[in-house]
Amino acid sequence: MRKKIIVRGPALSRSGYGEQTRFALRSLRAHEERFDIYLLATPWGKTGWMYEDNEERRWIDSLLAKTIEHTSKGGTFDISLQITIPNEWEPLAPYNVGYTAGIETTKIAPVWVEKSNIMDKIIVVSEHAKYGFDNTSYEATNNETGEVTPEFKCQTPVEVVNYPIRNFEPADLDIKFDYDFNYLAVAQWSPRKNVENTIRWFVEEFKDDEVGLILKMNTANNCTMDREATQIQVRNLLAPYSDRKCKVYVLHGAMSDEEMTALYKHKQVKAFVTLAHGEGFGLPIFEAAYNGVPVVSPNWSGQCDFLYAPIRNKKTKKIKKKPLFAKVDYILQPIQPEAHWDGVLQPDSKWCFADEKSYKSRLREVFKAYPRFASMARNLQAHILENFTAEQKYKQFADAIHKEEVFNVDEWMNSLNAQVHD
Repeated sequence: MRKKIIVRGPALSRSGYGEQTRFALRSLRAHEERFDIYLLATPWGKTGWMYEDNEERRWIDSLLAKTIEHTSKGGTFDISLQITIPNEWEPLAPYNVGYTAGIETTKIAPVWVEKSNIMDKIIVVSEHAKYGFDNTSYEATNNETGEVTPEFKCQTPVEVVNYPIRNFEPADLDIKFDYDFNYLAVAQWSPRKNVENTIRWFVEEFKDDEVGLILKMNTANNCTMDREATQIQVRNLLAPYSDRKCKVYVLHGAMSDEEMTALYKHKQVKAFVTLAHGEGFGLPIFEAAYNGVPVVSPNWSGQCDFLYAPIRNKKTKKIKKKPLFAKVDYILQPIQPEAHWDGVLQPDSKWCFADEKSYKSRLREVFKAYPRFASMARNLQAHILENFTAEQKYKQFADAIHKEEVFNVDEWMNSLNAQVHD
């Protein structure tokens, strides 16, 4: 019997949580023999909304209309799937699942622990996110009884389901850059993404070289005012380096999946760079990797789930997971005061701070020894394409919500025979 499941999340938002919601919906849709799907679409910050008129958008709209009709008649649900930060989780059905990107730091906030324990299941996007839930504890005092709980922590089962690859035909992207060797960064300008050092250290390293840095970037959304604000921030950052030979480009505004694929596959885009302090998963890094682009990144947080691949040692024949990217050294330190977010990013939590010398060295190394890193990227791409398929991840996600009930004929016959003999 199909379970009525209400999905609450930013299904139409152009954001990480928007894509996360759409992945959840695709997973459930791929297993509609198990799920009767309903949807409550929520906003996500100031991010823009999807405007495409395609089959998936029309299906999402049909779910919204179906939900309005069902609830207006007093209809209820068997399962709730809530896709957001844990602060917003609440009991909406007899069985409640929280699905979150988790945390980019070393620990979750106390309110996340509290909210986690009212859910029946938690799904996260990476092992790094799971670590935060499994390894955070606080000392808590019951205000009514005064009883002290020395280890107030998440008691709810946490399961990891990574994102799958998505295949798109590259659009005809009519963009040409001045130089043939360019690094690409895709990020929102925020303290977590460490954009300033990504740009500044690149310029200092390639000041006298014909190398480019392409920034697919915004600050809050894709409007004209945001574009101007983003461009001003970049110009101010570059002002001290007026005599540089290297180039920095800003691409702003909504780009379709086909256009982004074309950007990753652009013959002048040679590598992807990130100095983010932490990632729940790191979708742009993942997209670059499965499109065969060499990656320069700290060896920490969510992206480690897909930047490693099993490699067989030629001498010992043993298989061991190895990094197939240019690793940037880092140290773990408390997050910056401007990154504190009450109830989300704890002041006493830590994330990674990339080492300047290591970043510059890895940039230079990729530039000078590009064929070696391109070969690594091809090996990583092959691993991801084989092990992160949509079919695999959709089933894994659907099973995490509600496992398929398999009817075993032999067990049924044995049970029936036993009853006859009795």
